[in-house]
Amino acid sequence: MDQPNYLPALQGYIDKMPSLPTSVTKILEICNDPKTSPADLNKVISLDPVLMGKVMKLINSAYYGLSQEVTSLVRAIIMLGINTVKNLALSTAVLGTLGKQQSIEGLNMDGFWRHSLCVGVTAKLVAKGRKIDTKLHEEYFMAGILHDIGKIPLNNRLSKQYVMALAASDRDNEPMYLAEKKTLGLDHSEVGKLVVELWKLSPEIRDTVLHHHHPQEYNGQFKDIVWTVALANFFSNYYEIGFSGDRYPDRVPEEVFTYLGVRLEQLEDLEDKVTAEIEKARIFLKLAV
Repeated sequence: MDQPNYLPALQGYIDKMPSLPTSVTKILEICNDPKTSPADLNKVISLDPVLMGKVMKLINSAYYGLSQEVTSLVRAIIMLGINTVKNLALSTAVLGTLGKQQSIEGLNMDGFWRHSLCVGVTAKLVAKGRKIDTKLHEEYFMAGILHDIGKIPLNNRLSKQYVMALAASDRDNEPMYLAEKKTLGLDHSEVGKLVVELWKLSPEIRDTVLHHHHPQEYNGQFKDIVWTVALANFFSNYYEIGFSGDRYPDRVPEEVFTYLGVRLEQLEDLEDKVTAEIEKARIFLKLAV
């Protein structure tokens, strides 16, 4: 018996998802210009009262723990940094759209977003520990948060079939992406690519979405981010921080540990710090959904 082709249904679902707001698209565009200044961002964000409010809430949140309230948008942008503001705008748009969807049959969304936050936080901490340029830390964080976005359309559009994939993963003790492939004929990385293309997300997010389960096959421009997120994803699943449906993840290839200069014991030592950082980083979810 031939397997049903679920791709048209998923493509139709994704095509109907809202586009990124014009202000967010503009922010992503100007942030890609190395000459961008806080004043440039201020002009765009000032025209979007909702986003402006979220920037101000973020800088004054417990995540930053400032002793005095910041009331100037330009000062908030300077203190947060251009990359953080860019990723706040992106997470607000992406999570605001995807996070509103709830399915009682497939993935538990609270567990899913906790897993996503864990991967983002862990990737950022690993990058920090490896002395990666601090200006790039937010790129690791956002790629980590969005690595599994393909699971959302699968969970929402094909709920019953996705429950079958989850059950198959548990029954056969195999990674979720393999169970998806067997049950649905495609996996969340392929579906995530469709979302990335719709929203024209950055190439490092695209490559992370596509390759986080097969990092050893990727040697492109964003290898450091892709391999770091792959490691962070394994950490989150291995220690069951949050739940992405993946109880039996593949172990990350040894060459990834070697390349990143990280040992599994070092990740064990990160567990308490990661948990604390997740609680602080939940502000991103609260602001977005």
